[in-house]
Amino acid sequence: MIGMKITLLTVGPFEENSYLVIDEESNRAVLIDPGDEPDRLIAMVRESGATLDAIWLTHAHIDHIGGLAGVRRAYPVPVYMHPADRPVFDRGATQAAVYELPFEQPDPPDFELADGDILTLGDAQFHVMHTPGHAPGHVVFRNDRIVLGGDLLFAGSVGRTDLLLSDPDQMADSLVRICELDDETVVFPGHGPHTTIGRERATNPWVTGLAGIVPR
Repeated sequence: MIGMKITLLTVGPFEENSYLVIDEESNRAVLIDPGDEPDRLIAMVRESGATLDAIWLTHAHIDHIGGLAGVRRAYPVPVYMHPADRPVFDRGATQAAVYELPFEQPDPPDFELADGDILTLGDAQFHVMHTPGHAPGHVVFRNDRIVLGGDLLFAGSVGRTDLLLSDPDQMADSLVRICELDDETVVFPGHGPHTTIGRERATNPWVTGLAGIVPR
């Protein structure tokens, strides 16, 4: 990952991975999925010395947006999200109440993402892939052989599809699509350790049996 630094902070009771991605040439940064513990996330940004330009959301489940309101008080930067996840976003407080968790409903996102969009971070470019299934507006952000993958694909597992507005058929299609990327592509997921497309194609039991995924 020449020229790019990715810092991970695991936050909250769901142990969600929030990522600070820094373009080292320009020292500009984006924060991906500020899931909880905003004070820790703010400290991570400050300690990096980078200028935060934006917040990108892979999706709007509470464990991925729980720290958003707090972070935006310190850094009032624009928030990007796919519009299909707006119903999920809007019911954040209701969902948090189910788990008896504190939750501050954040202001709505500023910009809408769409499949095929290109987002810039300094001199780097990230391609937006709409990957619904776990959530209707789920996206991943791809730069060369790096994927910030949210809750699509994990090391040895995949995102749940038994949640409100989840769709198992869409999830299967999205997994097939991401597994078309090069085997060397590194996936930084929303939970757990990073992995590679090749490793998951070969060993992930939730992936290997999907129609359309051919062993390499």
